[in-house]
Amino acid sequence: MAVYKRTYRSYSGPATPAWSRFLILTRYASQGIFRSKFVTAMFALCFFYPLGCAIAIYLNHNSSVLSLVRVTAPKLFDIDGKFFLIYLGVQGTLSFFLTAFIGPGLVSPDMANGALPLYFYRPFSRTEYILGKLFVTARLLSFITWVPGLILFGIESSLSGTQWMSANLRLAAGVFFGAWIWILLISLIALALSAWVRWRIVAGALVLAVMFLGSGFGHALDVVLRGSKIGYFIDPGRLSTTVWEHMLGVETSATETLSATAAWIGLLAICGLCLLLLTRKVRPYEVVR
Repeated sequence: MAVYKRTYRSYSGPATPAWSRFLILTRYASQGIFRSKFVTAMFALCFFYPLGCAIAIYLNHNSSVLSLVRVTAPKLFDIDGKFFLIYLGVQGTLSFFLTAFIGPGLVSPDMANGALPLYFYRPFSRTEYILGKLFVTARLLSFITWVPGLILFGIESSLSGTQWMSANLRLAAGVFFGAWIWILLISLIALALSAWVRWRIVAGALVLAVMFLGSGFGHALDVVLRGSKIGYFIDPGRLSTTVWEHMLGVETSATETLSATAAWIGLLAICGLCLLLLTRKVRPYEVVR
């Protein structure tokens, strides 16, 4: 339609609220996630363990099953902090591998194709851009971490009664906040490496390397320094496990080695470093010397 005919009219419909504008990036970035059959299969695989836990909780309260295995105790096992700690460990590992495949494809294509100016000449700030990309993995990982965890807590509460639920609300809070800590940690690591490494495959390999090499190097550093705790601060997995144990009230050797406060400081430092790397790279222009 030619402009000189004066038939052109600007858009006069409803505008997206400013507070939720970053969700536009999330919506469009999420469209191509499940085009890969491998990612779809991996996402479906992440629901098998919560389903098995739900079946185990039901059988744990089934008197016929207990009599069949000749158990005199009222239950086969207890639904306590250790149960949900193992749950977070399994689902956290699966969500990490899923993020290693999804996360690098969120920022690296924009960096490699010089698409950031197309975003920032629109009413998007760097904060909104990072939030929009971050919410892609956060929303997806929520469906396989804290959402099934709270469902398991609800199943146990319905079978054990309100007295058990009121006495174990700490477990529900630990699953919710512990899962969100892990989601933010691995999402920021994936986005930061994706912003600095423009090759998607290399960025995904680096995400895996950060976790596995960090764990191995941290153990080696503790051995070399004869029991030093410095190795914990370069191992995101051990830091997260320590925080989970503190939230769920589980006492293990990890809590004896490193305090929960120190683990929180280590996790916040890693997240802060990832945010710094993102803000340094995500900008509307690039100065080439």
